[in-house]
Amino acid sequence: MSPKTSPIGRAGAFAPLLIFVLLFAALSILVPDFFGIRNMRGLILSVTLVGTIATTMMLVLALREVDLSVGSITALSGVVCAVTISSSGSVALGVVAGLAAGLFIGLANGLIVAKLKVNSLIVTLAMMEIVRGLAFLASGGEAVSIPAERFYELGSGTFLGINYPIWIMLFSFALFGVLLNRTVFGRNILAIGGNPEAARLAGVPVDRVRIAVFALQGLIAGLAGIVLAARITSGQPNTSLGLELAVISACVLGGVSLAGGVGTITGVIIGVFIMGAAQNALNLLDVPTFYQYVVRGGILLAAVIFDRLRQTGRLGLPAFARPARPSSLTKETTTA
Repeated sequence: MSPKTSPIGRAGAFAPLLIFVLLFAALSILVPDFFGIRNMRGLILSVTLVGTIATTMMLVLALREVDLSVGSITALSGVVCAVTISSSGSVALGVVAGLAAGLFIGLANGLIVAKLKVNSLIVTLAMMEIVRGLAFLASGGEAVSIPAERFYELGSGTFLGINYPIWIMLFSFALFGVLLNRTVFGRNILAIGGNPEAARLAGVPVDRVRIAVFALQGLIAGLAGIVLAARITSGQPNTSLGLELAVISACVLGGVSLAGGVGTITGVIIGVFIMGAAQNALNLLDVPTFYQYVVRGGILLAAVIFDRLRQTGRLGLPAFARPARPSSLTKETTTA
């Protein structure tokens, strides 16, 4: 009996969704007022940072790469935005400067990985430290206040009763979900992640796609940093510590393979809300911070083990995370 037809394989086929349902059912019983309107609104708002960045981390992981610098990019972009607004008085200029900072770091990551053939884990680990240092240097080691109350609307304002950060996350879900699974660029990402050499031989512009994906990752992390700065009304260089691990955990829990070539936005959404619900429950139950570190680390370890079991065939791939891999690379997939 093959793994996919075995009882374990059939159960594993819906594992992320099953975990999601069971987790929410358990929390509704164990955590008072978990499904209250106020808590649900707070839960959705709390996952906007991880959810927004996870949309492009999905692309990076599907490409068979990894980016550990997103937390530092988020901090730097928020600081650059705050410093620019403080010095110029222009909110628009501050937002552009913050986005440019994120895009520049992402582009640098992509160029080093693609052109110098350096492992992305090492590149982004080094960049994580460099960028965090730049954030402290730009801010003078202190939080930078933002003297423009209209900027705060980006973090606390609403449209149709829904906060702007939630709208940004939803737009990112839609945009990058379509990009990965409905465009030539997305098919190129999956092709490279599935077999980089075969993709190269078929004419896929591998280096160009890698650079573009890392640039997108930096840009979205920068956007998330600007929104976070608006929410906390300042640019703080020590924010978003460990954010990269939460983002990667959410993606892997949602079926994005660390081996590359597999990923869907539906799975990422499920993974994001699994992570968010667990964190929300820990806060509602007043679990000490030190124990929360243990739980978050355990979730990451479980996600990696789950991904490994899925790769070896001991768990079936979720139906929603089973995009059709290119059976043959045609000329259509060679256009980025």
